[in-house]
Amino acid sequence: MTTALSLLRSTPAAEGVDPHGIHGFLDAVESSPEIEPHSLMVVRHGRVVASGWWAPYRADRPHLLYSLSKSFTSTALGIAVDEGLLRLDDRVVDFFPECAVDDARTRSMRVRDLAAMSSGHLTDTWNAALTADPDEPVRGFLRLPPERDPGSVFAYNQPATYTLATILQRLAGGTLTEFLRPRLLDPIGVDFASWQQYPDGRDIGFSGLFATTDTIARLGELYLRRGLWNGRRIISESWVAEATRPHVSTAGESNPDWRQGYGFQFWMSRHGYRGDGAYGQFCLVLPDQDAVIAYTGATDDMQAVLDAAWQYLLPAFGGRSSGPADEALAHRLAELRLPAVPADPKPAGDPESWSRAFAPAGGHCAERPSLIGVEVSVVEPAVVLLEPGAELRLRLGRGEWAVSGPAAGAGGAAVPVAVSGGWVDASTLRFDALFLETPHRLRVACDLTTGTFDATWVTAPLHPLSLREMHAPPRDAHPMNALSPSTAT
Repeated sequence: MTTALSLLRSTPAAEGVDPHGIHGFLDAVESSPEIEPHSLMVVRHGRVVASGWWAPYRADRPHLLYSLSKSFTSTALGIAVDEGLLRLDDRVVDFFPECAVDDARTRSMRVRDLAAMSSGHLTDTWNAALTADPDEPVRGFLRLPPERDPGSVFAYNQPATYTLATILQRLAGGTLTEFLRPRLLDPIGVDFASWQQYPDGRDIGFSGLFATTDTIARLGELYLRRGLWNGRRIISESWVAEATRPHVSTAGESNPDWRQGYGFQFWMSRHGYRGDGAYGQFCLVLPDQDAVIAYTGATDDMQAVLDAAWQYLLPAFGGRSSGPADEALAHRLAELRLPAVPADPKPAGDPESWSRAFAPAGGHCAERPSLIGVEVSVVEPAVVLLEPGAELRLRLGRGEWAVSGPAAGAGGAAVPVAVSGGWVDASTLRFDALFLETPHRLRVACDLTTGTFDATWVTAPLHPLSLREMHAPPRDAHPMNALSPSTAT
């Protein structure tokens, strides 16, 4: 097992960073009711000047990165190109001779078109590809004729990255993680990495990578240094330049930081470029500031996180600081925590009346159909989330977050979950469950009068996993996680 070497550490004062800008960013994400921050790392001149995790999230836990995974797939492509395993102008169909393809546009599609999200399709085709062939999504994708010539139009299209990842894994004779372990992960000091698969044995590439915030920062720093890590060439400088320049216009996107163009599995930004994933997983690379920002969180408004970064963090680079100001920032970062759910820690009336099972209101849980029951124990105190053939027993934190799951947190057998809650009135118990290796919070309310519960996601999972699967699998292990038709980013 690799022992990850720590990134170099410094202070804002030593690296010309104004702590007030970092305070401003923290204020912005903490004060917004639409943003739940999980972690932040700020790197300047190759040194970490600020880092913090909002408890119960913590530094050593991996986090589901969603589409930030694509930037790691891009890096695998760059390494494969550097090693001569393929060329960007190779035709996609030539890697799948078993797939009979007659459509002229599909036959003209190149590897570079997959990497640039310019396959010629006008919308995401994941649902259609799985419907066409659920056993082999690549075959399903190649059966969908593009509406435009490949290379001419942008569409954020999951099967493009999935097909690219499949090509790389065919050439490598193993998974993406196995390919990247000796070429990228070990050399830059990444210990834990784990990727979801579909079908079994194939990393999905476009999403599903679990890694730490530190790993995000390392990837950004590698690209900022144009492919060098401590003097060792990991990826070619020419690949970094190609991957991080716009290859196709994204002018039709709704948010300003999504209208700056798309590279090879990297977005261009109003400042620098980035990898990003659903609900606010970011690797921001800022060459003009010689800086990297790694961030994870949960929000439907990802533009708001970037707006805060540009408003507060960007001006901080090139600023001034002092010892006391650095110490004040370090203290605040060490004390970051998500607020507990406001509620009474004790039920009104007879506590024993709450030690019972609750059924879904209306007969089923619309947002989580697999959740068939909730059991409450006031004595422990604990809650149990019931799914067919399985249960998730969790400590109930009252006025705090109680963490259940493996102590180490990375890839254990149980899912790490933090629960906080209590009684909001005489007949209602409310608690939130944070699935600590994902951006997802489940909000549950139990009604003593009716004997039923309601459960809703604050940010809904994009992959249809059971609750007990909502964690990172063991290091470099890849259990099959079937993906039903959905848009996963």
